[in-house]
Amino acid sequence: MHYIPFNSYKSYHKSPFGAVKAGSEITFRLILPHSFGARKVRLAIRRDGSVHYDFHPLSPESPQGDSEQWWALSYKAGQAGLYFYDFSFDTDHGRQYIYNCGAGPGQINSSPAQWQLTVYDPDFKSPDWLKGGLIYQIFPDRFYASGQAKTNIACDRILRSDWGGTPQWQPDEFGNINSYDYFGGDLKGIELKLPYLKELGVNCLYLNPIFEAHSNHRYDTADYLKIDPLLGDEADFKSLCDRAAALGIGILLDGVFSHTGADSIYFNKFKRYPQVGAYNSQDSPYYHWYKFKEWPHEYESWWGIDILPELDEENPAYIDFITGPDGVLQKWLKLGARGWRLDVADELPDGFLNALRKSVKSSKQDAFILGEVWEDASNKVSHGGRRSYLLGAQLDSVMNYPLSEALLKFVSGGKAREFLNSILSLLENYPKPAIDTLMNHLGTHDTLRILSLLGGAQDAGTDGRAYKSLSSEEKERGLKLLKLASTILYCLPGLPGIYYGDEAGLEGGHDPYNRACYPWGKENKELLDFYKALGRMRQGQACLIDGDFEVVYENEHCMAFARSRGTESLLCIANSGETQGSLGLPSKYLGARPLLGQAAFKDDKLLIPAHQALLLSLE
Repeated sequence: MHYIPFNSYKSYHKSPFGAVKAGSEITFRLILPHSFGARKVRLAIRRDGSVHYDFHPLSPESPQGDSEQWWALSYKAGQAGLYFYDFSFDTDHGRQYIYNCGAGPGQINSSPAQWQLTVYDPDFKSPDWLKGGLIYQIFPDRFYASGQAKTNIACDRILRSDWGGTPQWQPDEFGNINSYDYFGGDLKGIELKLPYLKELGVNCLYLNPIFEAHSNHRYDTADYLKIDPLLGDEADFKSLCDRAAALGIGILLDGVFSHTGADSIYFNKFKRYPQVGAYNSQDSPYYHWYKFKEWPHEYESWWGIDILPELDEENPAYIDFITGPDGVLQKWLKLGARGWRLDVADELPDGFLNALRKSVKSSKQDAFILGEVWEDASNKVSHGGRRSYLLGAQLDSVMNYPLSEALLKFVSGGKAREFLNSILSLLENYPKPAIDTLMNHLGTHDTLRILSLLGGAQDAGTDGRAYKSLSSEEKERGLKLLKLASTILYCLPGLPGIYYGDEAGLEGGHDPYNRACYPWGKENKELLDFYKALGRMRQGQACLIDGDFEVVYENEHCMAFARSRGTESLLCIANSGETQGSLGLPSKYLGARPLLGQAAFKDDKLLIPAHQALLLSLE
């Protein structure tokens, strides 16, 4: 049956759209053919984790046509949590059910899937200073080297003097990486490049880990209370934060709290430190932080990697060390950090995340808490149950991997409807405070360089093989698709994210080739100027701060969506196909001002070249 009695994406079926605050009024409306003779129409809704349904009758409304019956209900949302719902109605032929058939619409007696309703804490608020801005991610060793002299550098580090050289990857006979190369990027170098970041439109700088560790990625923390000596010291960190704040840029630190390095003060497997670590003695103050199966050699480790022993994040002493009044979180916030990005947030238990939020917000109410979650964070299941990251007591928002996947698929020739439905699904499930501060990225330190991916690199640099650069044809295609993807990204709800060097045309495959040095003086100037123009466009559009999202048009590979706030509206039109597309422009946009691209018409149709986007502004 193709008749759609309910579509959660349509405001006349469900208002307001999307997640709601606890205690909010929601209007549900079903539209059924008069010929059905429907009666006793009802909503069935249950709270997540319960098998008990509450049933609420819908009342008949005046129909909009002789062939339809309209039924409506004003429903008051309960306490914060996830709820799942569907509908039923009686007829002379028995009871009929209306289930979710995916991407908003429902059908009668289809497969029994339900709609999700996210209800969040009415006091949930994400930081305003981020909204409408741009997040820039830096892998500190590879961004910029100030040349500042460093002291107390461990003698086992491989220091490179050839900035921009090919990163090394040297596994031993067992496939383990026991040595890392360093190019010397540091905090002072980042500070020196703050004017460049400001010119891009950056207002949030997310740094991969900066604490002492014995790898160049520093996800194997050795000391949470000390800056890695190759990056500088506390004075350098404070100077960076102060200078960034003066330019309106907040510093976001990477918190790796699910594991430490085996080579750390806390575990001390290799006896580098004078402290007695958990591996050295069961009397160590850190012994109960870890999960030993048989001390000292058998212990739980992150994804089975024995140099990353797993922490017990429910251990009171560990929780206090991280979240207490004199703990790790507050130390760095007081020195100038503006928030935390949480590595593998889905591996951190609820109790730890609850304590973390209380600690962070008590220190700085407008501090930002960003979680790494690769799936839809509103209904993620981990740690044996449904997570509540975005209901108001844990994270402010998350890295938007589902969007990244959908967008890259679209610009590579995917269907517009699939992409738009992916966006609407997230907007339906996520609370507004989280939506406005989503980190919408194309690539990160965990993915291939976006230019290489879009260019179709055949050799991604796996198993230690050198990465093969794109051919001229591959690069041309990659640049075209990157511009298309970035234009769309800059117009979507949330915050665009740039992984350092992507704006300069940096290529690279898998780790370590996706973590090469920023190519200072060798940037792709055309691409860099394009990103700067996108940044200026974004800063001039208030509707991109927290404006509404509306699908205007979709057909095969062409789409258009609008962002609106008050009288201001921005229309983003894109074509991911291999040939020119066209669409009839809504009448209200006929006098709109082009912000990017040229508006060309034929037979009253707006023409959209292959692999291009057009932005129109209406004020």
